[in-house]
Amino acid sequence: MIIKYLTLILLTFFINNYVYSAAISTSTSGAKSDGRQDDTYLEVKNSNYKKGQDALKQAKKYAKKGKKNKAKKRFNDVIKYLILANEENPNEPDILNYLGYSFRKVDDFMMAEIYFEQGLAIDPQHIGINEYLGELYIETNRIDRAKERLSVLKSCDCKEYKQLKEIIEGTKKSKY
Repeated sequence: MIIKYLTLILLTFFINNYVYSAAISTSTSGAKSDGRQDDTYLEVKNSNYKKGQDALKQAKKYAKKGKKNKAKKRFNDVIKYLILANEENPNEPDILNYLGYSFRKVDDFMMAEIYFEQGLAIDPQHIGINEYLGELYIETNRIDRAKERLSVLKSCDCKEYKQLKEIIEGTKKSKY
């Protein structure tokens, strides 16, 4: 009797395992992403990503007005929300970019660089990450590394390239 139950349990386990694995198997040949094509989760009104973006906008406004303490508090809020967003949706380059940017703005250059590098490992051509990492390198007196980021942006013919180039040449200060 016990052998029948054990056989039934094992048989059920193997059938379920086979059916489940067949349902989730996909072809990854030639794939250039992690398979997540639907980014609508970033648009949800109550998402931590959205809360982080809203806090980031406020922080930038405070920084632009010269209200450093309020800006720093909001950048810390951004970090809090985006760390949660990163846990919910790991390896999203935009989240990692804003995390790196926010850590840079609260003068935690080590954490900023970690998040920027993590983002570049996923998307080496990410325009925002390359620009902000270049600015971090300038702030930490690593001009040669900043020029490497500039060379990545050169082919994009974008405002980020022009801004970083001006900062490297010393004709412009960092925007925020």
